[in-house]
Amino acid sequence: MGTVIDDDVSPIEEVRAVVSTDDDPNLPVWTFRMWTLGIISVVLLSYLNTFFSYRAEPLSVTTISVQVATLPIGRFMARVLPERKFRIVGFGAREFSLNPGPFNVKEHVLISIFANVGGTAYAISIIDIIRAFYYRKIAFFTCWILVITTQVLGYGWAGIMKKYVVEPAEMWWPSTLIQVSLFRAIHEKDENRMSKGKFFVIALVCSFAWYIVPGYLFATLSVISWVCWIFPNSVTAHQLGSGRNGLGLGSFSLDWTTIAAFLGNPLITPFFATINILVGYILLVYIIIPVAYWGLNVYNAKNFPIFSSVLFTAQGSRYNVTGIVNDKFEIDMNAYQEQGHINMSIFFAVSYGLGFAAIVSALTHVAIFNGKEIYHQFMSSRTGKEDVHTRMMKRYEDIPGWWFHATLLISFVLALVMCIFLKDEIQMPWWALIFASGLALMFTLPISIITATTNQSPGLNIITEYIMGVISPGKPIANVCFKTYGYISMAQAVTFLSDFKLGHYMKVPPRSMFIVQIIGTIIAGTVNVSVAWWLLGSIKGICHEELLPEGSPWTCPGDNVFFDASVIWGLVGPRRIFGPLGNYSKLNWWFLIGLSGPIVVWALTKAFPNKKWISHIHFPVLLGATAAMPPASTVNFNSWLMVAITFNFFVYTYHKKWWKRYNYVLAAALDAGLAFVTILLYFTVANKGITLDWWGQDEHCPLAKCPTAKGIETEGCPTF
Repeated sequence: MGTVIDDDVSPIEEVRAVVSTDDDPNLPVWTFRMWTLGIISVVLLSYLNTFFSYRAEPLSVTTISVQVATLPIGRFMARVLPERKFRIVGFGAREFSLNPGPFNVKEHVLISIFANVGGTAYAISIIDIIRAFYYRKIAFFTCWILVITTQVLGYGWAGIMKKYVVEPAEMWWPSTLIQVSLFRAIHEKDENRMSKGKFFVIALVCSFAWYIVPGYLFATLSVISWVCWIFPNSVTAHQLGSGRNGLGLGSFSLDWTTIAAFLGNPLITPFFATINILVGYILLVYIIIPVAYWGLNVYNAKNFPIFSSVLFTAQGSRYNVTGIVNDKFEIDMNAYQEQGHINMSIFFAVSYGLGFAAIVSALTHVAIFNGKEIYHQFMSSRTGKEDVHTRMMKRYEDIPGWWFHATLLISFVLALVMCIFLKDEIQMPWWALIFASGLALMFTLPISIITATTNQSPGLNIITEYIMGVISPGKPIANVCFKTYGYISMAQAVTFLSDFKLGHYMKVPPRSMFIVQIIGTIIAGTVNVSVAWWLLGSIKGICHEELLPEGSPWTCPGDNVFFDASVIWGLVGPRRIFGPLGNYSKLNWWFLIGLSGPIVVWALTKAFPNKKWISHIHFPVLLGATAAMPPASTVNFNSWLMVAITFNFFVYTYHKKWWKRYNYVLAAALDAGLAFVTILLYFTVANKGITLDWWGQDEHCPLAKCPTAKGIETEGCPTF
């Protein structure tokens, strides 16, 4: 029996439990099957996700659906395609075959990478609000450049950072372990009585069958707020008990979509990150909000609902955002002064403060706790021993640096040309592109490190909107373009690196990964723009419920929120909300809290070196997770935390053998079953308007939306 060498084992237990240390470098990856299924997958997912994003009930078809669906198709192609080898003119003596052998796991990984870029590009919302809300013209070519460059720009600098956040074993990217576990479950032989593959199928079927109950038959199971049932006529009880519009005291869910909606799959988040989220959640929901609302009535909180993302006038009525836009699509100061300052619920206001703190704390935290490691890797490109996976990947040709440099240069120049010569269509000046790109570049490394170690990824949307709103107020399209280049190019870089880690674990040649990601992104972006262009030009009144026929599904819920953001941050501007001209200037102190928080934690670790738990206080996660509220609500957090603690503490501690074998397989099965049944319900029920109307379809907390200040009148609410 041989001894185990230290560097043959990953230092991360979750990785040791899931990722194989075996590899066959001779498996073919550039196959006809891979290209065919990969391109079909990215076209199909891009089309479906863009098409459904305009509808009242948006549907998101995920990569995991493609992973499951393409396996039998790939194996079928391996059985029926001819095995004859042939040569292509210009390729010398190299031979090719449509069928080089059995359908293998590396082909399957590359197909999934194709599918992974098949979502709806964030920049599509810019096109939607220009055409459908502001009624301005924009050329198809401008739209295409806007979408492709925002999607690809971050890839250029992400590749340069690969050695800092992909190769080190400590950067383990928890979300990739779901896919690794699924690939191994469906491709590897397992002699156990309950194999991983069998367990996956059983769990998938159960997930599929169960979701029909909360997803259609008994929707109350999605948000069980029993406190409201006990006190049906109490506004305070509803505010405390509602999981959707209140503080969610005792509220929980039996619906996987509710559980995994905003924080991701709870089975894969490390326990230390879960505890940080729990602490931040309790601090916000059960300490700050009750004190601010009932105790101090901060910002006249009782004039508005306790939990809402709607914008209000000072009298508690809904703010007419479109009423303050003039024909030149600038702010109408007379209309604005007539309506008065914009007001928010106390929950919405504090969530903005948390967002300010979270993004600043990301920089401070990484500088303090990861700075030395990053510096050493920058100087020597390696500290300590390589783990087995990094050593195994060195047998494959690495990606030349100039590939990344060329990607960055081409996409940046293309975007720059658009800003200079097509500025009338997008409003954004060339200097704003440089500024946004620099901001995204600065945050990519710290956000990647946080995502790679905690499975939580703070966004830059709030900070980018804020900065551009201060620098260039009154230009709503320039604001959303700046946000997209600053936020999404960073988010795309993080996704790119996550996919590289998946390929790292599955031993897929890096050059194959790069080419598939670039080609897939360009195909996906082109399909996104084409579908958007078609729908915006063919459906009269799209995105405007009042202009559409009754019951029309084309209400664009996401674009309405995006439009409101463009008006608030771009048109009204942060100076009239968070600056001296607004009500919420004190929220800027949260920037200082975010800056100093990690420094305090670092000081405590030095003062109490024996208290190891102090080093697990992670301010970006603690603050950043709850910044998703709203739109995330308390029932999402309650249910997510219960499941995460159950599996990553109790099951992990007391049934570790089961956890190592099945935890990530179960995570994949729950997501896959939900994806398939959602598609089924959409086409058979939701799309045809077939609904059920009975007691079990509602949360039953109608008074949670009521204000409690004296004299404020709101329809459906008691007046105090």
